[in-house]
Amino acid sequence: MSTHATYEFKAEIKQLLEILVHSLYTDREIFLRELVSNASDALDKLRITAAEATDEAPLEIRIEADKDKKTLAISDNGIGMTEAELVENIGTIAHSGSAAFLKAMKEAGNSADGIIGRFGVGFYSVYMVAQSVRILTRSHREGATPVEWISEGQGAYSIRELSGEEAQAVGRGTRIEISLKDDLAEQFTEADTLRHIIRKHSNFLSFPIIVDGERVNTVPALWREPKFQITKEQYKEFYSFLTYDLDEPMDTLHVSVDAPVQFNALCFIPKKSKDFMGFDREDWGLDLYVRRVLIQRQNKDLIPQYLMFARGVVDTEDLPLNISRETLQDNRLIRKINTTLTKQILSQLAKMAEDKDAYATFWREHSRVFKAGYMDFANREAFAALLRFNSSSCEAADELVSLDEYISRAKPDQKQVYFAFGPSREALKLNPHLELFRKKGVEVLYLYEPIDEFVMDALHTYKEFTLTPAELAKPDDLAKLPDVEQAPEEAAAAPEKDSLEALLVRFKDILGDGVADVRATSRLTGSPCCLVNPDGHTTSSMDKIMRAMNHDASVPKKVMELNPTHPLVRNLADLHQADPQDPFVEQAARQLFESALLLEGYLSDPHALVGRVQDLLSKASGWYAKSK
Repeated sequence: MSTHATYEFKAEIKQLLEILVHSLYTDREIFLRELVSNASDALDKLRITAAEATDEAPLEIRIEADKDKKTLAISDNGIGMTEAELVENIGTIAHSGSAAFLKAMKEAGNSADGIIGRFGVGFYSVYMVAQSVRILTRSHREGATPVEWISEGQGAYSIRELSGEEAQAVGRGTRIEISLKDDLAEQFTEADTLRHIIRKHSNFLSFPIIVDGERVNTVPALWREPKFQITKEQYKEFYSFLTYDLDEPMDTLHVSVDAPVQFNALCFIPKKSKDFMGFDREDWGLDLYVRRVLIQRQNKDLIPQYLMFARGVVDTEDLPLNISRETLQDNRLIRKINTTLTKQILSQLAKMAEDKDAYATFWREHSRVFKAGYMDFANREAFAALLRFNSSSCEAADELVSLDEYISRAKPDQKQVYFAFGPSREALKLNPHLELFRKKGVEVLYLYEPIDEFVMDALHTYKEFTLTPAELAKPDDLAKLPDVEQAPEEAAAAPEKDSLEALLVRFKDILGDGVADVRATSRLTGSPCCLVNPDGHTTSSMDKIMRAMNHDASVPKKVMELNPTHPLVRNLADLHQADPQDPFVEQAARQLFESALLLEGYLSDPHALVGRVQDLLSKASGWYAKSK
């Protein structure tokens, strides 16, 4: 007959401490963050309980190092502990006095927002650097007896009440004296090192932190202050502290959000981009704080990468951290912060865009990064409204227009936003595909960077307008619009149908497999010919991008379109009609084809073209000289 019994788990305390010290934390300097956080909690508890201080000393945290003795001391004049509380809070692993305090405050209906501690293990991180630790503490309670606690972190500790002169030397609060390990004594008794650690992890705690007589945390946690109380100079000081940038930020976003997740954020848009030629692409992200204590520098999950130009901090009390407070247990809340903060930043940019000059400054510095937001489908409309382009209606290359401005100038019944890609404004002015648009007075957006193609392709539509490449536009859609530009004076009447068709066939025979087809077009007004993709869906620029990605250096087979009203085409038709084997027709066909390839950036070897031009000039100069 079996018996049923209940047993309690047993713990090997020495081994448990070994795990806490050597496996829980990744960086030794974290011990100082934990001890300072505990000291801050002690001061907050005194403040929250409105305990009457027995002296008028300001509430503060003091850190003192002695290189000769190889010791470090962290002290506070906070709430202190009795012997029983010392045994319960320090002598009991994983018992959090702060967590118990928070629970009591909540049950009493009181707020305790400043309290940091939760797990009751942070103190033991001290043994990453300590040979032994001594705690001197006196409770704030009237008549409390000071207590001494000593341990080497091997599973046991000693504790005793102090009396006489020893007791008189201990004031309200707690003092932790650390005898440092020999190999770490020099590092953690260096004042500059201690200041750096404090500024990195605990700079924004609300109480002064004094290192060797000098206050370290002089910059307040502005994100927790009401916006109307903060001056422009304070924002500038905080921004400079955060980024080491001496310029003022271009813009500032200060938000306090309660739902769907509670957080405070202070973000800045720098005047200058750090994205120089793709360098420093990993140097971005917002600093994540929980209750004013740094959890992660440059957290890349708080904002999408296309907003990487934003610098700042996010502070929340809702995040569930792991026991070391170094990583997050649940990223769902981070994703909610990301969603909310992204909308806030886009809204702030929309406000900035109301000032065209200010937004143009932003666009010049940060557009290359911002354009990568074309994959943010959740904020598609807000993103698209913030895009800016140069266009055919602009008088200068640095002038910018939005999609909304383009739409406001669209022709009646026009439901397309037309765009064209080119290396420069001058190159686009020579693009034969845009001639019909100039003739009809239809605005074309100019795209200068490869990413622009992906932006337009991903968006596809905006406010019921289709984003359409100019070279893929159907001439019939534009033909019905009235002309605003006179046709070139040298334009000729189109050849007769039979004569033109015969010339097209001759061109196709001459160019052979170099072209997919040769046909007449109505899209040209001033150029004799152009090349178009046979599928009618892929632009030349996108085709080049895809070929470059696939390391394909071949020349694509395109359709050659001839302008029947151009004098050159008419003359060639007449020559071909008089002599189908006239060598000048062949010479002209190859010249026109290679010139079109040159314009589109596909002609890798221009030698034949140059030789042909020289031959044609020789012949033309002879005729010209005789005419004189």
